[in-house]
Amino acid sequence: MSARSFPWSAFSLALATAVGLLVLGVDFLVVAVMLLVWAGSLWLVGGTPPPPVEKQSNGSISRESMGDLFEHSETPVLLTEGGRVIIANIAARRLLGTHILGQDVRMALRQPEAVKLLDSNEDGAAVIRGLSRRRDIWRINHKRLNGDLSVIELVNKTAEADISRAHTDFVANASHELRTPLASILGYVETLREDGADIDPKTADKFLGTIQREAKRLQDLVSDLMSLSRIEAERHELPSEVVDLTALVKRAAQDGAGSERSNRLDFESHGDFAVQGDERQLEQLVRNLVDNAMKYGAANSSVTVRLAPQGDSRVVLSVTDRGDGIAPEHLPHLTRRFYRTDPGRSRASGGTGLGLAIVKHIVERHRGKLSIDSTLGEGTRVKVSLPLAD
Repeated sequence: MSARSFPWSAFSLALATAVGLLVLGVDFLVVAVMLLVWAGSLWLVGGTPPPPVEKQSNGSISRESMGDLFEHSETPVLLTEGGRVIIANIAARRLLGTHILGQDVRMALRQPEAVKLLDSNEDGAAVIRGLSRRRDIWRINHKRLNGDLSVIELVNKTAEADISRAHTDFVANASHELRTPLASILGYVETLREDGADIDPKTADKFLGTIQREAKRLQDLVSDLMSLSRIEAERHELPSEVVDLTALVKRAAQDGAGSERSNRLDFESHGDFAVQGDERQLEQLVRNLVDNAMKYGAANSSVTVRLAPQGDSRVVLSVTDRGDGIAPEHLPHLTRRFYRTDPGRSRASGGTGLGLAIVKHIVERHRGKLSIDSTLGEGTRVKVSLPLAD
């Protein structure tokens, strides 16, 4: 340590304070220890500061320091010199492999759009596909620095593209689902208006029944779409209300079955359970599960709704039907919007294809877990695990 770096003025103050304490009669050993600690802290404070970031003679940051700057960035970054990779951060090495160091960057990326951008030797950006997996989408940003140095940044756009594609598919599916009952309603109305005088009352009443059924289906579809939109908007907001789950499930299960199917409902509760939740959404979850089980279970077979503890901190709601079951290949897709294992049967029973999608989003908002088990020829069981309220 140089003499200039030690804070002598502060040390002089400490020494004067020590002398004053001795004059006042403070024990010499105590004063000596205090002075030693004070001097040690001043020594550390006056120590040599950390070395500054290395710079070249022209004032630019050195390559090594640049590598340290983006080494731990989540975005893959490459530093090239004369077209060869001289630095690749952790994310880039994971994406492209450690062998890219020293390699021609065009060979490392192996994409025509990227090669065209790099060959132009100008700043710019390009979109490349299939960099690590077939459906990956990346944006490559190229920035020239002093001399032959360039920085290449790779931004993953796959998730963004997937969300956009999902929105497009949703709009297309929703439009198709809405168009079908509308076309039926318009067709029968036109027939009644144009040929009403020649249609016998029995046939006209049949047409009106079809119009009413399709209008109800349209109403249910719009209602489910609005529910799904509302639940998705609230999915990051943890409900704060404490709900008596036992009473809620019993009440909502009876609503889902309806008076005409209530004789098929078996309710079991192995305790009284309370959860932190949105009462309206939890009721909708139970109604959807019970309604599905009633529709797709065997005619006149029972549907069991059961509440049971899972460890000390969770409760499991299960809804079991005795029906044809679901083939294994369909199980991973059941919670997708408008997905149906049997479209004809689903539409005939009044299903919108959104029931389980709504259930999934409600479960996610309540920090729960959803699982579906099914055996062909025996039936299906849907289980929802929720955390108990504190």
